[in-house]
Amino acid sequence: MTTVKYLAAWLAERTPSQLAELMEQRELPYAGRVESMAELADHLLMDPSVDLGLREIDLGDLQLLTAVTALAERLHGPLPAAPRVPHLIMGYDGYRPRPHLPAADPAERAVTREQLFRFLELDADGRAVAEAALSRLAERALVLPPFGSRIVVPILLHRRSREASGYGRPADQLLSEAFNAPEVHRVAQGLGLSKARTRDEAQRWIVAVLRDGERVRSLAAEAPPEARELLNKLVAGPPLLRTHCFVARYVFGYQAGAEGKFTFREGGSGDPGTDWLAARALVLPAGADLAELPYEVADALRDHDRVPEYEPFPPPVAGAVEIPVAVAVDGQAQAAMAEAVSRVELMLRWIAEQPLAVRKAGGIAVRDTRRMAKAVGVPEEQARLWLDLAANADLITPVAEEMENAAKGRAPARSAVPRPSVRMLPTGRYEKWLASSPARRLLPLVATWAVVPEVFTHWPDGDDTPVALVSPQDVEAVEVRRAVLEALATLPAGRGVGTRRADGDGGSTPAGLMATAAWFRPAVIGRGPWEADRIAATLSEAELLGVVAHGALSPVGHAVLGLLNAGAHRHFPAVPGAGPVLRDYPALDAAVGHLSAVLDALLPAPRTTARFQADLTAVVAGAAAPELTDLLSGCAERESEGHAVVWRVTPAAVRRALDSGMDAADLLARLTEVSEGGRPLPQPLEYLIKDTARTHGRMRVVRSACCIRSDDEALVLELSKARALSKLGLRRIAPTVLISTAGPEATLGALRAAGYAPVLEAETGTTVIERVRQERGPSHMPSLPKARSRRGRGPSTALALATALLADR
Repeated sequence: MTTVKYLAAWLAERTPSQLAELMEQRELPYAGRVESMAELADHLLMDPSVDLGLREIDLGDLQLLTAVTALAERLHGPLPAAPRVPHLIMGYDGYRPRPHLPAADPAERAVTREQLFRFLELDADGRAVAEAALSRLAERALVLPPFGSRIVVPILLHRRSREASGYGRPADQLLSEAFNAPEVHRVAQGLGLSKARTRDEAQRWIVAVLRDGERVRSLAAEAPPEARELLNKLVAGPPLLRTHCFVARYVFGYQAGAEGKFTFREGGSGDPGTDWLAARALVLPAGADLAELPYEVADALRDHDRVPEYEPFPPPVAGAVEIPVAVAVDGQAQAAMAEAVSRVELMLRWIAEQPLAVRKAGGIAVRDTRRMAKAVGVPEEQARLWLDLAANADLITPVAEEMENAAKGRAPARSAVPRPSVRMLPTGRYEKWLASSPARRLLPLVATWAVVPEVFTHWPDGDDTPVALVSPQDVEAVEVRRAVLEALATLPAGRGVGTRRADGDGGSTPAGLMATAAWFRPAVIGRGPWEADRIAATLSEAELLGVVAHGALSPVGHAVLGLLNAGAHRHFPAVPGAGPVLRDYPALDAAVGHLSAVLDALLPAPRTTARFQADLTAVVAGAAAPELTDLLSGCAERESEGHAVVWRVTPAAVRRALDSGMDAADLLARLTEVSEGGRPLPQPLEYLIKDTARTHGRMRVVRSACCIRSDDEALVLELSKARALSKLGLRRIAPTVLISTAGPEATLGALRAAGYAPVLEAETGTTVIERVRQERGPSHMPSLPKARSRRGRGPSTALALATALLADR
């Protein structure tokens, strides 16, 4: 019974949820046709699928798998490697396909549990830990059935193990691919062997010598110093060497080196050490000007007494410091969350009134981002982050406008290229989001940050100008984010690491955190400076959202980690927690519910009252409810942010409220209703509103002819002579009437800019209530089943596909 059949039988015994989770890990519902357990087993054993499975395991589990493959090489010999050359080779009959090496059954390279545990020199406790790890890996189909005393792993791991450990290809394969008969006989002579009758016999003798560890070590001991130095470097890996001691043969005038055979360079390469190694097959051709150390040579010269590394537990985060106050984490996280909600609300309100233009090349122009950042009161880097999160949470979306000529009914010129302008507008979700509590507003932003495949504040190309609204395409970003959160979760209570704020101030990423994060995701996280910058940017973003505070995970951070562990990131661009229905995904539903509950506990209910003061300010201690925000924004100017938000009532703002249709009595009544403690409004505030209302509407702008009329003849005369209004071309046609050369909207704007308080009048003589036109864009976030389309027939979701496969077994 083959491994494929064993695996198919094991898959048939899974529950629908277990099978669905495995397929989600490997993205199999979206990879092609999967219509039987045998096809599913085949997919799970393919290299791309196994590679996906390896991306989500930690270093301890990866080292355990590597130890299995290293032991298999000792017991079963090296795995034949695929050739490095292209798939077409040059022959006398033209180019022809190179035959593929036969695929090996993983079961042929099995090792026993007892052999593995002795190989790792594990005690009783270590064996228990390793057994638990093997069980975890079996659930991920990285350890294959049958699950008895023998351990079987996919062929990709055997291939990767040889490459990762710095081994080259076997000598027999290298000789066959690189040399013709004359070169093989020449190598045999260099090794002091007798003259063979055939090329095959000579090659067998050469391979026999190289497989004899004692003879290889004796050859290495006899090597001149320069050759010995090269050997030491190649044995440690990688096994490749740039050299000129081999040249490609030519076939009918064509160079065939990369696809054919090599010969020795006449007169040598000029490097005696390399020539000495090449003459004895200790290095063999691997490509143009490239030589390779055969597997057998490296294996003979390496120290095999060293026990393989196995670190089943993450290293502690080095450099962690004590947090002064135990409750400071929750407090700082709460402050960051409240600040994030406030700033994003201001940004979205600003976009609703002044939609941002999208560049033809994509993204928002830097000047527009800076203008918005200044208006909202955040650094430019933060403004870009909020824009990107809002866009991926489906709160704003790009909308293409009709071309101007098309809007006017004209046909565009034939030479014109249609380039509709695109603006960012709030989506249909915006109103519901705005009417929600602070916790419910933050939920989609935090959930989006958790699953989006991009670190938005990390811009590795220093010569490229950062722009907002980039297309998420960093496939490693989510796993890096998850590894950072997992590393922080290992910190004991009361300890944290230094973080760098998004405005650029603060400490850098500690090396200890990076090392621990790399343990959790060794297949994704490297140790270079670029990786350190990406982790530092991830920490900064987490700090802005309250996921991390004082360098430690907040309760929100633990909930975000639970969301990722439930597989939320696999459904992007659908974001669990930002709109899609989750009733068919119980694990995700529970994770989103927990995150929502944590946000509710940390963010207090919005305030519905304000404290009005004699200096014409209104102070809201905390986040204001949407109704209170709308009321105060309509009659006051927002002055400051923070734990308390301050609005200042001004004549211009009151005139804006009166323009919307309210009268003084109505405005005073509504402000009194929201006054903290039911206190009466201060007298200066009442006087301001009544005085502004007294002058409001003394002049009228007539829509049809754009006339300005007022019963106050002196005021009409004053307007006709005002320099600030000269651009309107005002002319008095009656003691109480002026005409304007500008339209009604421009005339109203100029009058208000000059300090007057006009209102718009309809043709019937009634006052027109001016309302801001609300433009909205369509929502684009798909449901979870539609987030990724499956190629092929059958169910589109993993759970539905698993259920169908189990029903047909």
